[in-house]
Amino acid sequence: MNKLEVSAFDMAQRFVGIKEISGTVSNAQILAMLRLDNDWPAGDDVAWCSAFVNYVAWLLRLPRSKSLSARSWLAVGQAVDQNPEVGFDVVVLKRGGTKQPGPEVLAAPGHVGFYAGTSANGSILVLGGNQGNAVNVTAFSPAQLLGIRRLL
Repeated sequence: MNKLEVSAFDMAQRFVGIKEISGTVSNAQILAMLRLDNDWPAGDDVAWCSAFVNYVAWLLRLPRSKSLSARSWLAVGQAVDQNPEVGFDVVVLKRGGTKQPGPEVLAAPGHVGFYAGTSANGSILVLGGNQGNAVNVTAFSPAQLLGIRRLL
């Protein structure tokens, strides 16, 4: 029997379209992601990009940060300096403008998702959660890049 292998990117793609629910009701799938390693929050109206990456990594038994902090992923896996690969790599970005501190500061705003390629204009494509309150692929400026990590 052949072993079927699924990459983290392949698994993450299965969640495209999952989104927050407006109002007092929360999306149960997002809450499951948020509460995998935490007993809070009560709703899906918080930053959940790291929860999404942790959830996908958990499903595939890959290393995870076990934190809701996006920058916590800078300490997971191995650093990738060149040639990131779709399917294997996590991208950690600055959030809140380019004046945010560099990767040496883990306690600062950030964003994390799966590397989905590079656009023709050089933007980094990220498959992630909490991108416009949903799971989708979004383009980010290379100036926001803090690091790329390979989950092994």
